Amino acid sequence: MAAVWQQVLALDARYNTYRAPNSPQCRTLYIRRRSQLLRETAKGGVGKLTWNYSLLSLLAIRSDPQVRKQYLKLRNQLLIEKYGATLSDQRSLNQSSSVWSRNNSGRGSKGNLESLDDSYVDSRGHLDVRGHRRNLSRGSYKLDPFHLESYGVMPTRNAEASRAMAGGKSIGENYAFAGMHHIFDQHRQAVTSVQFANEDKSRMACSSLDGTVSICQVLPSPATVVCTLKGHERGVTDFCWSQSNDQILSSSLDGTVRLWAISSASCVRTVQDPDKSPIRACRFQPLNNNMIVTGNNKGHVNVLNVSTGKAAKGGFGRLSGQVLCMEFDDNGGVLWAGDDKGTIFSFLFDLATGKLSKGKRIVVREGCPVTSICYRAWVSREARDPTVLVNCAIDSLCIYKVVTTDGGLRAKKTYPIKHKSALIRSTFCPLMSFREGACVVTGSEDMSVYFYDVERTSSKPCVNKLQGHSGPVLAVSFNYDESLLASCDSEGLVIVWKREQQKAR
Repeated sequence: MAAVWQQVLALDARYNTYRAPNSPQCRTLYIRRRSQLLRETAKGGVGKLTWNYSLLSLLAIRSDPQVRKQYLKLRNQLLIEKYGATLSDQRSLNQSSSVWSRNNSGRGSKGNLESLDDSYVDSRGHLDVRGHRRNLSRGSYKLDPFHLESYGVMPTRNAEASRAMAGGKSIGENYAFAGMHHIFDQHRQAVTSVQFANEDKSRMACSSLDGTVSICQVLPSPATVVCTLKGHERGVTDFCWSQSNDQILSSSLDGTVRLWAISSASCVRTVQDPDKSPIRACRFQPLNNNMIVTGNNKGHVNVLNVSTGKAAKGGFGRLSGQVLCMEFDDNGGVLWAGDDKGTIFSFLFDLATGKLSKGKRIVVREGCPVTSICYRAWVSREARDPTVLVNCAIDSLCIYKVVTTDGGLRAKKTYPIKHKSALIRSTFCPLMSFREGACVVTGSEDMSVYFYDVERTSSKPCVNKLQGHSGPVLAVSFNYDESLLASCDSEGLVIVWKREQQKAR
């Protein structure tokens, strides 16, 4: 009977975004309430379930496998008719339910659904993994990156209506960034990374080799530097925002990662690298921000517990060279890490323990550093495949398709940029549902920012080029509504570009 419940949960959860599009917690609340009702049913409380036809149906079909199969098929058809979404076949449904079961194994066979209610989700809608709480991210709603129907809004090849809502503009018009909104020059050395806060169009942060991280407010004008985070003894190589934007994690050549509280602009935790080696990359675990992952110059990937400052048991991976970049998929189950030998390694991440298991080894180009990895579950409504954007020092920006559940990649496209030695990063454009085409943006050693249409099949995929930097552009970042784009360079300059205003016709 538990298998039937899991199949129905997997099926229903796919449609929760359609049922309550303005309530991101709908899926969590649905699962908790359904789990509670199932337990009450097991105790004989059928009278409380008269309003829920699906649970009564489950009771009626408990003993007949053929009826259960037919029930799931009919339920699938009814949901398609109601919400207009396209689901995969029954095999995909069974796979999704098996992933659901696997993710909750080890907590008692009878308590799979009960533990999800009692231990994984608290009363405030926070996810609890082995006692730790965090704000739920979009990634926590996903069951399996290779069954994209389990994601919120599903892509579709019939995107004409969405394009009409966007005003029918060409992709060149959509990404016509030209004017400068503001220029920041507070850093004395190269700015290694720039990132807008999650789902925030006004706040961004910059890390620099001068050993500091600065928090900037870009809207409303005039843009200002809110605070500077000081404490690292050497250059800051990478940083990332927590899901709730209340903390920043930074890594440094001094061999430490620091956790900063944004509200007080103070360091709340310093964790030493287990090898006492310079750290090049750091990431929060997407579903549990109490776990972090670091990569160092010795080629070691380490999973660390922020609360204790200790390494997780089994949370260790080895690359062939210095770890220069890392990226999780949206549900935190796969981690990719790139090194200075031209290789990407994938690891499977155990959420409960922090253990890393070896996945695939992908050679981009022998001896050419892989400097950036960026993941997207789908690029546009016309391109559903999970995709990884890779910067490698081969004068090209590379796009890979994720082809296996353990992070295997297959080369898809390359785009020309100037990249021989600098640690250049790129990003996907955040908006895709209501726009024609899909863009990626990257820095370049020729001091320019490039926009590429990943769906354009012509010989000229570049739709825009921004010039204004006086050194190699090392990183780029959009705010969530694409009204602003930030880029940073090796001279310590950060330029915030604004979207070009189209004249009324």
